[in-house]
Amino acid sequence: MLFTKAKTDFLEYLEIEQNRSQKTIRNYDHYLTRLADYAGDIQVTDIDQELVRKWRLWLNRIGTNVSDELQKTTLNYHLIALRSFLKFCHKRGLESMAPDTIELSRTKRPQVTFLNEEELGRMFDQPDITTAAGLRDRAILELLFSSGLRVSELVGLDKDHINLKRREFMVRGKGQKDRPIFISTEAASWIQQYLDKRTDTTKPLFIRYGGRKTVDRSGNFHRLTARSIQRLVAQYALLAGITKHVSPHTMRHSFATNLLMNGADLRSVQAMLGHSNISTTQIYTHVTDPHLKAVHEKFHHK
Repeated sequence: MLFTKAKTDFLEYLEIEQNRSQKTIRNYDHYLTRLADYAGDIQVTDIDQELVRKWRLWLNRIGTNVSDELQKTTLNYHLIALRSFLKFCHKRGLESMAPDTIELSRTKRPQVTFLNEEELGRMFDQPDITTAAGLRDRAILELLFSSGLRVSELVGLDKDHINLKRREFMVRGKGQKDRPIFISTEAASWIQQYLDKRTDTTKPLFIRYGGRKTVDRSGNFHRLTARSIQRLVAQYALLAGITKHVSPHTMRHSFATNLLMNGADLRSVQAMLGHSNISTTQIYTHVTDPHLKAVHEKFHHK
């Protein structure tokens, strides 16, 4: 079977049988199209170790304008997509290369960047809460830290999704998995103040106030985008005098770190973050293990 035909079948399989998100399907399509860009519309049986080796080299050379680690990570995304495609081929009885023969590039373990309570406090004080936009931004900062939401999950929230009295709600995250989200009384209070300031009937929880396209043709406010939230988080960090790079994901790191530093167990934090594999959550343990700190204080003397 030709590669492009098998790729189309694979993408339909992801959508219908695996119920993967449209974003995931688009990403897999992009990565696998890169193989067709390099090799042409080859037969699936033509994909072998030598072709993969040359494709990796080609990918490596077209990505020299980014950092080495980012380049390796992006390269691995292509290989993961190909590996998933080959697993699909095996399931369908198509003769193809064994997926487990594809080895990923070794990458550095990501370093966790998080904010301490003093830095968070300075950031939270930056928005001008006398304005609707400022109240919105304060509510966003409080919610990001209180909930551990991914920025994509936060921008997808509607007003009726969140229960401020119970201070909990459900969110659908990566892999179409639902998980409960809990928020503090402080975060709930700021969200309520922001909602009280609004007079519109627009559905999204966080809406756009500036720019040319504030409202649509029906007069409804546009939903705030993930990119806009990334910009405002970075802006408030800068105003607070924080020199390290701060993003919405830094707030998620701060949420997890705060929980673990205060004694939460790793499995609970894994569930609250929506990690499918606990090894992903373990990136936080080297900076948050209270037992190690207690051992150091007890046994280390000058």
